[in-house]
Amino acid sequence: MDKKRRLVIRIAILLVLFGALGYTLYLNFFISKEKVKVGSVAPDFALIDLQGKRHQLSDYRGKGVFVNFWGTWCKPCEKEMPFMNTLYPEYKKKGVEILAVDVGETDVAVKTFVERYDLKFPVIIDKRSEVVDAYGVDPLPATYLIDKNGKVKKIFIGGMTKKDIKQSLELIVP
Repeated sequence: MDKKRRLVIRIAILLVLFGALGYTLYLNFFISKEKVKVGSVAPDFALIDLQGKRHQLSDYRGKGVFVNFWGTWCKPCEKEMPFMNTLYPEYKKKGVEILAVDVGETDVAVKTFVERYDLKFPVIIDKRSEVVDAYGVDPLPATYLIDKNGKVKKIFIGGMTKKDIKQSLELIVP
């Protein structure tokens, strides 16, 4: 009786393991990790900036929106921020907004970074990574170019040069 019981338990364990393996393979090969695609409507979100002002993506309809996901610890992010800051006043006048979405860091860390680079565009913090998850962001930095109708025009993964940022901003001028 003990041998039969051990055999049943071993078979049950193997079935669970094969089930877990099958599920893992399914997730990795058959489900797209990219949640937001070019041409799709950008998921709406509302986050608070360091001054306590609420920024909701849908409030920017009619404007182009350059949504940049970043972190203070991210070296490519640190390199592109001054370029974004330099181009911001010119493109704000043309109807393009830059929203820098920090990924889950403390207000103190983000505020220190913003002050160091004297950033003029809105810097908002996704404290619970809800927006990052909704967009499927990985790795940082990641930039989503959203046109005046709220559709994703282009997705740029990785650090951007000043030329890349300028070309991207031009793409979403309304």
